[in-house]
Amino acid sequence: MSSCCTPDGSCSTNAGEATTATAVADTTATVYAVSGMTCGHCRTAITGSVSALDGVISVDVDIAGGLVTVTTGGAPDDAAIAAAVDDAGYELTGRA
Repeated sequence: MSSCCTPDGSCSTNAGEATTATAVADTTATVYAVSGMTCGHCRTAITGSVSALDGVISVDVDIAGGLVTVTTGGAPDDAAIAAAVDDAGYELTGRA
């Protein structure tokens, strides 16, 4: 028997995992490693740049982990996503 609640009563459910597990069949979530991210401005810059691409449904930036999860309608265009990350001033180093 498991619970998502911690002993202090707060919830420890990882919403990102739940979203990925219940994603609609025609979407693809791809996780990329990105270097150079350090703050909220980084999150905003990458989110704005990648979100502007055709087919991108959502962008989730994990600054501490150096990861960017891009959800697309269908297969992602890795080259376009890498270019958008580069345009924002960061380096996509590959899929995580």
